[in-house]
Amino acid sequence: MDVLIVFLPLVGAILAGLFGKLLGDRGSQVVTCSLLIAAAVLSVFVFFDVGLHGHARTTQLFTWFDSGTFELNWALRVDTLTAVMFCVVTIVSAVVHVYSVGYMAEDRSIPRFQSYLSLFTFFMLMLVSSDNLVQMFFGWEGVGLASYLLIGFWYEKPSACAAAIKAFLVNRVGDVGFALGIAGIFLLFGAVDYDTIFQAVPGQADTVLHVFGRDWHALTVLCLLLFLGAMGKSAQLGLHTWLPDAMEGPTPVSALIHAATMVTAGVFMVCRLSPIFEYAPDALTVVTIVGASTAFFAATVGLTQNDIKRVIAYSTCSQLGYMFFAAGVSAYGAAMFHLMTHAFFKALLFLGAGAVIHAMHHEQDMRKMGGLWRKIPVTYTLMWIGSLALCGFGIPGLDIGFAGFYSKDMIIEAAFAAHSGVGDYAYWLGVIAAFMTAFYSFRLLFMTFHGKTRADHHTFDHAHEAPKVMIWPLFVLATGAVLAGAVFYGLFVGEGQLAFWNGAVFSRSDVLEAAHHIPEWAKVLPMVMTLAGIGLAWLMYVRSPELAPKAAAAFRPLYLFSFRKWYFDELYDRIFVQPALYLGRGFWTTGDGAVIDGLGPDGVAAATRDIAQRASRLQSGYLYHYAFAMLIGVVVLVTWYIFSAL
Repeated sequence: MDVLIVFLPLVGAILAGLFGKLLGDRGSQVVTCSLLIAAAVLSVFVFFDVGLHGHARTTQLFTWFDSGTFELNWALRVDTLTAVMFCVVTIVSAVVHVYSVGYMAEDRSIPRFQSYLSLFTFFMLMLVSSDNLVQMFFGWEGVGLASYLLIGFWYEKPSACAAAIKAFLVNRVGDVGFALGIAGIFLLFGAVDYDTIFQAVPGQADTVLHVFGRDWHALTVLCLLLFLGAMGKSAQLGLHTWLPDAMEGPTPVSALIHAATMVTAGVFMVCRLSPIFEYAPDALTVVTIVGASTAFFAATVGLTQNDIKRVIAYSTCSQLGYMFFAAGVSAYGAAMFHLMTHAFFKALLFLGAGAVIHAMHHEQDMRKMGGLWRKIPVTYTLMWIGSLALCGFGIPGLDIGFAGFYSKDMIIEAAFAAHSGVGDYAYWLGVIAAFMTAFYSFRLLFMTFHGKTRADHHTFDHAHEAPKVMIWPLFVLATGAVLAGAVFYGLFVGEGQLAFWNGAVFSRSDVLEAAHHIPEWAKVLPMVMTLAGIGLAWLMYVRSPELAPKAAAAFRPLYLFSFRKWYFDELYDRIFVQPALYLGRGFWTTGDGAVIDGLGPDGVAAATRDIAQRASRLQSGYLYHYAFAMLIGVVVLVTWYIFSAL
């Protein structure tokens, strides 16, 4: 069963990719969707078998490396952590596959698109089921490749190609750190399989590495290198710039990348390696600070964006920050809980945005929308559900709310319960980010669906609901966005957490237990901030829409700082891109043109060709010319002989 879950998407990718012309558009869709749905159903069975009954196992497939004393097997490690990811990845991917049947109906390359989606899913499943770091790296790089193919799927658009290259290159920065971390793990432990490493970690807790003339705590250095890889994949502050540009791909791609696959890989990796991170408290401090800073930063940028998909993209970046600072305060169960609930409501929001874009004839600018709730009431209702789940709307005292209420509040409470400087830092930034999340979520909802339409009459008059093949899959996600938090709270972070996780992550029951006993004001404050954000969005975009442009004008420097995304792109362009272009042009004109070409094709080769052309003129074909040349040669030789004898 485990093997089928992992490899069914690969079979679909191969069939649609290599035999797409034979299968046709409809055949490719049927094959890939059917195999993903089958994988999703099997994943649910595995979740119950492993997560609820504790039947964790490792399946050895074959020997991958056998060199000297180093032997590495290709194996599938299926424990609770894997089972959770199986469900998240396959269910969301199956929904995206079915949704794509309607969204991509008019595309010219449907088999290629379906193949790429399935390939993406296979690599992610390989990543989460890996039994060792090298196998994880295979899946890690695989999702990077698949994301490049999907973001740049519409390769006729220069912006799509640029976005794909940007995602690929930024992720390579993080991947260098990840690769160095894996190499360092092997250097320290002599192995890369998880069981061997985790058993040996306590014995290496005080080991130091002597590098660059000084001693460093080994596990801290290795964890920071591994986290650098997570920062790239999960778009944390500094390596986040690729994520908004990934919106250039088709909307189903955005949902798959942002909800269930690529961006969650970093969070999964930190949780999988939690037994190592727990022995590197300084590294966990960095994880907490980076995560909390990212949650705050991305939320500030989401306040002012006008592209409907980019608002949701920055929301993803912010929510990933929450997951990381949960892991940073050792609340790994809470991080995975939010990862799971987030997958449902974020996929719902992205695919709902796709339904809006479909209704508006590919328009994505919210300033050209408005008044759509009458035209597409089903999509409107589903977007309400997604937005409330993202905001974490609920009633703290009664513990009733949407999925995000249970998972995000648990993260914020765990940060408060850490009773540390970085824990307080994460708590307060998380609370402020909760206010901004509510504001930008309902700003999106109100600008898109309420007020008078700002679209041209033709577009608005012809706006209509998406076809059923696009709408019905959203109800699956909406169900998760409403119920997943309440249903799984007890297992992930409640009384049943130790039995549920069963050692799949480093369980710190004391952290989550303390989170249940923080002061009431600390529990209620996030909900108060959420209601304040919703109320402010209603005031500025429904009750008094003239306030928004006035506020932007009154606080123009802050508005531009947010709208320009803290000028990260401009800063990186100045620091990295322009110097690289300058250096490249210098090597081209001076190195390649003057030196290589000058001495090569334009130098020695040109001189040889010129001499040969001149020499060829001596070949006249007349006998007397050759006899004269021979005579001259004899005269020269005799003259040289005579003078040399003197």
